[in-house]
Amino acid sequence: MLTIKQITEDKEGIIRKLSRKLFDGREAIESVISLNDKRKTTQTKLDNNLAELNKISKSIGLLMKEGKKEEAEAARLKVSGMKEENKSLELTMKEAEEQIQAILYTIPNIPNDDVPDGKSAEDNIVEKTGGIKVELGDDALPHWELAKKYDLIDFDLGVKITGAGFPVYKGKGARLQRALIDFFLDEATKAGYTEIMPPTVVNAASGFGTGQLPDKEGQMYHCEVDDLYLIPTAEVPVTNIYRDVILDKKDLPIKNCAYTECFRREAGSYGKDVRGLNRLHEFSKVELVRIDTPDHSYESLKEMLDHVEGLVQKLELPYRILRLCGGDMSFTSSICFDFEVYSEAQKRWLEVSSVSNFESYQANRLHCRFRDENKKIQLCHTLNGSALALPRIVAALLENNQTPDGIRIPVALQPYTRFDMIK
Repeated sequence: MLTIKQITEDKEGIIRKLSRKLFDGREAIESVISLNDKRKTTQTKLDNNLAELNKISKSIGLLMKEGKKEEAEAARLKVSGMKEENKSLELTMKEAEEQIQAILYTIPNIPNDDVPDGKSAEDNIVEKTGGIKVELGDDALPHWELAKKYDLIDFDLGVKITGAGFPVYKGKGARLQRALIDFFLDEATKAGYTEIMPPTVVNAASGFGTGQLPDKEGQMYHCEVDDLYLIPTAEVPVTNIYRDVILDKKDLPIKNCAYTECFRREAGSYGKDVRGLNRLHEFSKVELVRIDTPDHSYESLKEMLDHVEGLVQKLELPYRILRLCGGDMSFTSSICFDFEVYSEAQKRWLEVSSVSNFESYQANRLHCRFRDENKKIQLCHTLNGSALALPRIVAALLENNQTPDGIRIPVALQPYTRFDMIK
């Protein structure tokens, strides 16, 4: 979340930047400033009261020694009254702090200056394209038909067991899924990431820490009895490892990767976007998470973008990288790049990764800080990115590599699948 310092030092600038995310923040920002002024005024009065209370309390003994019982009794009564007033002041401060916190949770992160203006996905900027688009015949099949033809994925069986959006991978379809997971994890390990195997359910504090709560609770599966949430991404548990932690600058950046199942309700999704693997409620993903310093986080962002680009290149998929506009960015991102691969059979681009720098926004919610060389404690910057989400990668691999003889497996994956064709 934004810091009080950010808001009070540049109120109009913050309001203007929030408008680039299509968020009218004036009322919320002014409420935060008003409540913070109230909190500070109350704190000053409380501090003055405590100082006076201490002074009066010390005088009572002296008055008693001097035989001034009436004055001592009056002092005791004043002390008693001031203690009651202090309780009221402490309650006022607590209420103001809670109200500030509640409002700050509703304010999104401000976009970085390099984020383009825009209202929707149509305003995103194509930064780069790569790979070679394949040319398939008119008889090319979409992945859901290829999955049925080669008995790789059973969507109907998933509906029987659970419901729509929970496919069952079979035979070489399951092998391909496992091969991609191992390939992505091995590539991350080569790049210096430490593998984590976190829980796939988290408590509310973890959801608040990374910004899934209170913004996205409607999209998360909630275990109400235990008040736990199924994770929408490994970003949540892995980043929360560093909640309420003070790190040393010399240990940064921290680089973690994790494979998990991810769960998203995807409420309101319908039509062609949900066919086959295009949009699932449960899916596999390998996630990269970095904890860094403010002066190095954008170098980390570039390294993460290069890493994800290397993965899609090794998978021999045509791709493009989008710089998201303010109106299409997530609640918590300061800057975000999407990777899309082209599905020749569907004639459309499929998003397979988002790589984001949250700057200090998540770190402030998490109380994730570092101690610099001067022993000063500062907020970290947090970053994450999919490397990669499997469903649409699988869709594109099946569709773009279909041949009259079967489905070709990219060379980089063959050591993991242990087959070069699906026949």
